[in-house]
Amino acid sequence: MKWIKLYLRLLLRYLQYFLRARTRYTLHAPFAFQLAEAILEDDRQFYAFRDIELLRRGLLKNQNHIRIQDHGAGSLVSTAAQRTVRSIARYSAISPESGQLLFRLVDFSKPQRMLELGTSLGISGAYQASGAQSAKLISIEGCPQTAALARQNFHKLNLHNVEVFQGTFQSQLPLALQQLGQLDYLYLDGDHRKGASLAYFEACLPYLHERSVVVVADIYWSNEMESAWRTLQQYDRVRLTVDLFHFGLLFFRPEQKVKTQLTLIQAKYKPWQMGFFSSSD
Repeated sequence: MKWIKLYLRLLLRYLQYFLRARTRYTLHAPFAFQLAEAILEDDRQFYAFRDIELLRRGLLKNQNHIRIQDHGAGSLVSTAAQRTVRSIARYSAISPESGQLLFRLVDFSKPQRMLELGTSLGISGAYQASGAQSAKLISIEGCPQTAALARQNFHKLNLHNVEVFQGTFQSQLPLALQQLGQLDYLYLDGDHRKGASLAYFEACLPYLHERSVVVVADIYWSNEMESAWRTLQQYDRVRLTVDLFHFGLLFFRPEQKVKTQLTLIQAKYKPWQMGFFSSSD
């Protein structure tokens, strides 16, 4: 029953998102246009996509049970203490489309020090680490057995630039930040509570700089996450926010004199929006 309510909620939110979304044709600010071109309109396929999806295919066939330790808001699909790897891969892993978007975002922003909160089976981390193989990615996972599987998956993909910290975000985040020293890229996932999301962001804020990128996952997952997203948009240092429905992006670019909030969608979903009636950013 919970997942039915979730999907109905997401459908309503998606319709609202669709109505207000803009495409590259209506963007006049150079950075916003370049961002849309790079992460929404680039349709190139990379070898990493194939390798990660082959790994996912194997996980979707894995009937082994693992014990779940969930330290966040929990799953709206299943609250069972034991779940099959197959069910986690099916219901919790990032979709191929979203994973490829993260890959392109990383490739576009070219970070060197990356942090992910919420490893799960490592699918999202694999896409991000593949987008910048010269970068260092630390991924934090609270569940011991899930973290062990993620390490195996990174090894299978020959991604040696990823290190999994196992433990609660509260205990591992200070250690990760100390090791990285500075954050070029932050992916917030794994705990869908407003207070926790804001606390983790604020803990990372001193390590973020004017060219850093912050990705907030599942901004429409719940009322709490919607509220957290609205609060994050209001931070003084945040100059540009981009709503991509599944993700929210935060940028700190000081040259963005006017605080701007954009909602973007691929041009193919609004082919009539050719920019004839657009206003400047």
